Amino acid sequence: MNLRKFGKTGRMVSEIGLGTWQLGTKWGEPFNESEAMRILETAADCGITLIDTADIYNKSNSELTIGKFLSKHKGAFYVVTKCGRGLNPHVAEGYTPENVEHFIDNSLGRLGVEQLDMVLLHCPPSSVYCNDELFSGLDKIVNKGKIAAYGVSVEKVSEGLKAMDYNISAIEVIFNMFRLKPLEKLLPEAKERDIGILARVPLASGLLTGKFNKDTVFGQRDHRNFNRHGESFDKGETFSGVDYETGLRAVEELKKLFSTQDLAPYALRWILMHDEVSAVIPGASRAEQVIGNVKAAEIPALTAAEMDKVTQIYNKYIKASVHENW
Repeated sequence: MNLRKFGKTGRMVSEIGLGTWQLGTKWGEPFNESEAMRILETAADCGITLIDTADIYNKSNSELTIGKFLSKHKGAFYVVTKCGRGLNPHVAEGYTPENVEHFIDNSLGRLGVEQLDMVLLHCPPSSVYCNDELFSGLDKIVNKGKIAAYGVSVEKVSEGLKAMDYNISAIEVIFNMFRLKPLEKLLPEAKERDIGILARVPLASGLLTGKFNKDTVFGQRDHRNFNRHGESFDKGETFSGVDYETGLRAVEELKKLFSTQDLAPYALRWILMHDEVSAVIPGASRAEQVIGNVKAAEIPALTAAEMDKVTQIYNKYIKASVHENW
């Protein structure tokens, strides 16, 4: 597994990490702790050293399970966790230094550590990125030793650019073959400022695996069923905001380009072609998926012609409906 520097933190982390939104379970299904443990064990065995989680994932079970794993394997993972989405209602006014410190204290307890490696604000409302008091409060929490560093997980490129006005160490952003906008300003600026980039939703909610078709059925409680038009949260979180049928057409073009039905390793390798990215964080509901994800590290570098063709496919099918929205 190749390692990359995680921005100004100076930490070296595996270029392929592990996202834990659906750790040990398919979206909307009951949490399976034994499978979650098997995923974590497999990730460690495969050389993955960075895990991305959040206080609300699987009703806090993701953090709790990672904490149990770390109690037996200290230092196995650099853990990035997120907070803020547990606010009810989820409004900008709730992002106070006091509330964020409370969330951090709870994560410290669930993960069983004395200091969080990295905490990210979890896709807050856009106005939060202008909240001087909040970011000053995060600096104070760093000084207390509760967190080593902090950053933001964003919906929009503009939010990431604004967050750079503060002392952030990382930005987590949707970046994949169907989301090319970060290439224009966000990634170059982050590289210039030595801010780590985590590429989230790298497979566009599975669309870029190449395994779906027009007859694929998603569970009733799966966001790929109920949130295609942003009914419950930002539309961009589901299939990266791409219309499902349009996405399928683009995927068929990508399969032809790479002469494969298993598109996932190539979709991940495409992201890794950009050295501004510190790590890509695909999720896994089964341990076998972790093994499949790390195959991306074994694929030779994509050619300039292949990279150019991906951009052409994006421009043809995706750009008009996605590019300016996020």
